[in-house]
Amino acid sequence: MSPMASATSGGGDGFSTLLLLLPLLLIAYLLFSQRRRQKKLKEMQAGLQIGARVMTTTGLYGTVSHLDESTVYIEAAPGVVLQWDRRAVVPAQDTRPGTDEAPDDTVGEQ
Repeated sequence: MSPMASATSGGGDGFSTLLLLLPLLLIAYLLFSQRRRQKKLKEMQAGLQIGARVMTTTGLYGTVSHLDESTVYIEAAPGVVLQWDRRAVVPAQDTRPGTDEAPDDTVGEQ
């Protein structure tokens, strides 16, 4: 065997191990982070209470009017109560513009 061939085959062991290990570490990290998110979401859904402001997975905002074991009844407008599966509802973190402040009555006035 030539000295050139032995030098190239012996020096790459650590690098090839790293190349094999890196994707496995990435997959493990993704699995653990997904489990953590699912656990947090289940805890939030189990903690829903009547009167809580919620949002569905489709973006509908409303207030919980009453709860069953697997169903949430959301009042989307006065007198309009919609039935949703509990897994499709999360507590609302209202980030729509202008929801944290009083309405601006001076819009359009000059």
